[in-house]
Amino acid sequence: MIQGAILRRKKDGSTQWQDGYPNPETILNDINNKNGYVLEVNSEIVAYTTIIFEPEPAYNEIVGSWLSDQNYVVVHRVAVHDNWLGKGLATKIFELTEEVALLNKVYDIRVDTNFDNAPMLKILDKLGYTYCGEVFFRGSSRKAFEKILE
Repeated sequence: MIQGAILRRKKDGSTQWQDGYPNPETILNDINNKNGYVLEVNSEIVAYTTIIFEPEPAYNEIVGSWLSDQNYVVVHRVAVHDNWLGKGLATKIFELTEEVALLNKVYDIRVDTNFDNAPMLKILDKLGYTYCGEVFFRGSSRKAFEKILE
């Protein structure tokens, strides 16, 4: 699933995930740290993401400004299985992330993505995320977004 997402980014002309990341070690670390989440349909894993309840060090320096200074959840590594594309599963991941955040009494979600990741930019816009500026993450500038939950 992750490899499929990497190849889709490349096919779309994006530079995101074209440097050996995410790799199996990254996903294993997510799982070991209890940050890796899967979305299942009829017992089939159809999507993956990382939800982190720890501050993201790369978010300490932003060219722009965050909407708040409260605790936040970080979303990284959203990937949908090739066979399940176009069914709104990436959107569903973000909706479920909001539920997980609220259950943990966290009312702020932050995420970053490449400037050229059009599908993710569209999802973030549709779900009401606010563009806050640029962060430097894994060697490149990224668009940073935030959503305050009600």
